[in-house]
Amino acid sequence: MTQVRNPLTGETDRLLAPPSPALLTATAAELRAAAPAWREADRGAVLNRFGAALATDEELLAALVADTGRTGESVLERQIVAGMIERWVRQAPALLAPPQDEPASLPGIVVGGEAVPYELVGVISPWNFPLLLGLIDAIPALAAGCAVLVKPSEVTPRFIEPLMRLVPEELPLRVVEGAGETGAALIDLVDAVVFTGSVPTGRKVGEAAAKAFIPAFLELGGKDPAIVLAGSDLDRAAAAVLWGGTANAGQACQSIERVYVERAVHAEFLALLADKAAKVTLTCEGGPIGPIIAADQAGVIERHLADAVERGAVVHTGGQIEHHGGGLWCRPTVVSGVDHSMALMTEETFGPILPVMAVDDADEAVRLANDCAYGLSGAVFAATEQEARALARRLEVGAVSVNDASLTALVHEGEKNSFKLSGLGGSRMGKVSINRFVRRRAHLVNRSAAADPWWHR
Repeated sequence: MTQVRNPLTGETDRLLAPPSPALLTATAAELRAAAPAWREADRGAVLNRFGAALATDEELLAALVADTGRTGESVLERQIVAGMIERWVRQAPALLAPPQDEPASLPGIVVGGEAVPYELVGVISPWNFPLLLGLIDAIPALAAGCAVLVKPSEVTPRFIEPLMRLVPEELPLRVVEGAGETGAALIDLVDAVVFTGSVPTGRKVGEAAAKAFIPAFLELGGKDPAIVLAGSDLDRAAAAVLWGGTANAGQACQSIERVYVERAVHAEFLALLADKAAKVTLTCEGGPIGPIIAADQAGVIERHLADAVERGAVVHTGGQIEHHGGGLWCRPTVVSGVDHSMALMTEETFGPILPVMAVDDADEAVRLANDCAYGLSGAVFAATEQEARALARRLEVGAVSVNDASLTALVHEGEKNSFKLSGLGGSRMGKVSINRFVRRRAHLVNRSAAADPWWHR
């Protein structure tokens, strides 16, 4: 059985208990059987009860803290999910309402339609935000009338049991624990799958979904750039970049992972960023930076930093994996003297690391920002909003935070698509994201009075 590591103590304090193949198949069948009644139910009322219970349950919060080793982000995670449920309950009825009949190009014909939900949607989610990323797709799918089967990461399974205790009996949502083989088996049991995680695993999910002939919606990695131009409010930019790169200890796909600063203000910005970063402490010291949740990630961070230093980079703050109480920690790490020969600037690090590179001008910043296999999101800072938005339009990413950083972590209303290897499929954000979970059926109605319309003759 898979051992589950405690990120605070480093000890194995739990064993994974995945369902047997037969039980997983039976769970999927049970959800399918519940789907027709769910489509006819008062879904908003049931989801509201679920959201109210989730928003205040302390056992769920304690389990999230145990899974991840951090408290502040877990409180925020639960708050965001509760708000997300309220938003979908409010918006879904209008978004799913049948369109008004419209005349077709042929006389006497009108076109109507309806949204038909997939019967069973599968969700495979990661360890960095277990609750949020387990439910960010499940909630709109449920609001659309689908049943949902979720398989979170094997790294963070403790939240599953208290979450399932909160699920109303009428709500066709099941969350099961398991490792890769459980996720692979899930794909063959559902009608559509949503995956959040790494590019290599995302490729496997996409290939398996194609073989099963079902749609796959993939939210994959990121290497988000920030661009800081001369004339920006440098103190504001430094504070935003620091938050965007170190929130959740940098363990987020939309984390700022590389910073390009115009040479005229590079030294001043670097000094501001390093000064702010040096003052941020670890949660074991009463600060905001939690532990590295997945032990393997510590090795990635160490490899990227060692490669950069060997190639001439300079570490200004942090810069090493620390051991406290058995857990693995990394302080906010500001690095200069970097370039694109280094893994730190080209591969996803997934830690609180901020490499800062001087550039001659906006053109060079854009070229380097776009010189990347990923295209999830980014951030721009300029003297005016007009200048910043002009810069944003040149970035090959799905969302740009203007005069701020990593806003997609908090603002889910903006429709966006992932570029390049950062994902595939319809937008996870915005009102349109519910369309991933329905198919559209057209009604073509002949209202002609003629018994034999001219196009039949």
